[in-house]
Amino acid sequence: MRTGTEISKKPRGRPRAFVAAEVLDRVRVVFLEKGFAAASVDELAAAAGLNRPSLYAAFGDKEQLYIHTLRFYGKKSVEGLDSVLAGPGTVEQRLARAYKTAIDLYTAPPHRLGCMIVGTAAVESPTHPRIAAVASELLAAIEKSLEQAFAASDLAPEPSPAARARMAGAIMYAIAIRARLGARPAELRAFAASMVPVICR
Repeated sequence: MRTGTEISKKPRGRPRAFVAAEVLDRVRVVFLEKGFAAASVDELAAAAGLNRPSLYAAFGDKEQLYIHTLRFYGKKSVEGLDSVLAGPGTVEQRLARAYKTAIDLYTAPPHRLGCMIVGTAAVESPTHPRIAAVASELLAAIEKSLEQAFAASDLAPEPSPAARARMAGAIMYAIAIRARLGARPAELRAFAASMVPVICR
């Protein structure tokens, strides 16, 4: 019996099985490196380890593949943030750990390409409304996670948890942009550390 994440294809009579999450993780790197528009289907198929018909059959056209990848990446990001924010310590300490986790992800070698949502989806959103919709949903989920952490803290009621979440999210996106532009991890950590007291004042 196959699991829900394992997909079986039969090109030219031979069964071809693959794990969708592994494919999406590989094509994510191509989209991060080149963006949606510049990534060719041949490059994506090569990264996936599939031929073009199998890739289309499993994930649809390039935009649909991108959206599958964006949702996959976004879900992992939100789950990771939820886990950090549910951990021990004050909300200031947990927010600082969330930023450190994000910085480690955004600057991980060899790619150091920042966040897929901010770095690639925002560029395509004006001409690809379906990409814009998914990216907006994911940013809202990130801010909702932050808002819940602030609401459960002992911080002053003003600014509101929602306002603090928007500020904290904005710093997360700024970190992603700076990482994509080549900022060093130490610079990003210093930037984040300077902003935590502002958000949690």
